[in-house]
Order: sequence, then structure tokens, then C-alpha cells
Amino acid sequence: MIAKRTIPLFIAALVGVLMIATYFVPYTEQWGADAMEMFIILAAAAMVLGAGNLLLLNLSKISNRQPGWGYAGITLTAFFVTLIIGLFKIGAMPTPSAPDNAWTAPVVQDGSPFWWIYKYGLVPLTATMFAMLAFYIASAAFRAFRAKNVEATLLLGTAFVVLLGQVYAGVWLTDFLPTLESYVATIPAASQDFVLAVGMQIKAGVPISDVVVGGVAYADMGIEHHALALETSNYIGGWWYQLLNGLRLENLTQVILDVPQKAGNRAIMIGIALGIVSTSLKVILGVDRSYLGSAD
Repeated sequence: MIAKRTIPLFIAALVGVLMIATYFVPYTEQWGADAMEMFIILAAAAMVLGAGNLLLLNLSKISNRQPGWGYAGITLTAFFVTLIIGLFKIGAMPTPSAPDNAWTAPVVQDGSPFWWIYKYGLVPLTATMFAMLAFYIASAAFRAFRAKNVEATLLLGTAFVVLLGQVYAGVWLTDFLPTLESYVATIPAASQDFVLAVGMQIKAGVPISDVVVGGVAYADMGIEHHALALETSNYIGGWWYQLLNGLRLENLTQVILDVPQKAGNRAIMIGIALGIVSTSLKVILGVDRSYLGSAD
């Protein structure tokens, strides 16, 4: 019982405290690095166990002729083919640093069989999987975006604006609202490049006094350019332009993504971090012993 329960609990607590200490005690940084190397070794052993579990489950399914046993056969075939090609570097080409020894070549090498499996096997399958998920997302969105109450109505409206603002239709619908480009088009052609350069800096938050165009600062500009830059600053910084330009769907979408959506993401990340801290403390203190099996 001591070997199965007490020693693993002690090791987990010791390593957990050590990894926490590496962030606060510089003396323990090397100990933390050594612990991470041990973790890599354990992860490699876990991969071997995972491969063994894959073999047992799929061979059992094939031998019992369970529904879908053909897919199990395809899984094992793909597993062994990829393992053998990657392990023995079949088809690997020599590198300039070692032209006589192909074993020194990287596993994922352009043109090699392993690269071909990754490029034309795994990548298309992954893309297909995510493409299928789009239909499930659309189905879930259809069920979620129903204006049953105020919250659902806000969610529906926000989602509609964000989705519409990311396609050309949204840009086209609000194309009549003012932009920097539309303002520049009203300026004589000889001064359009100057006004565009000033306007881009004003939009980026640069004060008019710090604007520089063609290496010339605002204070050193001529009377004509000085007045034109001031007029552009007043136009771009005017409340009515800010309001109307902000109502363009592409800009409104960006505001939604930068403010409420980012705030929600941060709240979620804080909750996840607190959950990780809570779970880690349970493991370190021995409260959570689920990783030891079902006996406790």
C-alpha cells in the first residue's frame, strides 16, 4: 500500500512544490529544469503505453468482429506504416551537413515519405474534420440564437453584426458612411498623399503636434501643409466622424471583438486559471487521488 499510495503522493507533492518554487526562488530553477526532463521521459513512456492500449482495443474489436471493426483495421495499418517509416526514416534524403548518412536527416523532410503522409494524409483529414464541425456549430448556433429573452436577443444581434462585419456584404451595406479614404478623395490630387499620411497617423492616435510627413515635422511644415494637416486632424478627430465611421459594420465588429469579447475571454481565462490552481493544490496536498486509480 505504501508503494502504491504513499510514495506516489509524496512524489507528486514534492514535484508540485518544486515547480511552484522555480517561479519564485532562482536557486531552484535548475531543479525545475531537471524535473521537466524527467517529465519528458515519463511522457515518452506514456506514449508507449498509449500505443499498447491502441493495439489492444483495436485488435480486440477486430477479433470480436464488433461494429466498425474495419475502421480499427485501417487505424492499425496507418499506425504501423507511419511508425515504421518514421522510426527507420525510410526514404529520408541526405542533408548537406551529412551527405553520406541519411539517418541524420529530420523526420519531417520535404519530399520524404513521412512528409508525404503528413502533407497528403493528416492535413486533409484534419481539414475535413474541422469542415464537418462547421455544420455542428451552425446547428448549435441555430438553437442558441433564438430571441427568447433579452440576453438571447443581445447574443443574436451581436452575432449577426460580427458575422456580417466579416464579409463583403457588411462592408457594402455601410459603404456610404465616411472613411479616411472617402475624405482623401475630396482633396485635390496633388495633396492626397499628404492628407492620407496625416490621416493615418491621426487614426493611430498620434497627436497633431507629433505628425511627421516625409521627414518634415508638423511644426516645420509650410503654411499650406500646416493648414491642411490641421484640417485633416479636425475632420478625423471630430465626434461626428468618429460616430459615423464607428457605425461601419467592419469597424463595429472590431470594437465588439476588442472590448466585450476580449473582456469575456479574460474572465474565462481567469476562471480557468483559478480552476487549475485549485486542482493543482488538491493534487499537491493529496486531496485528489484520482490519478492513483479507483481504490481511493
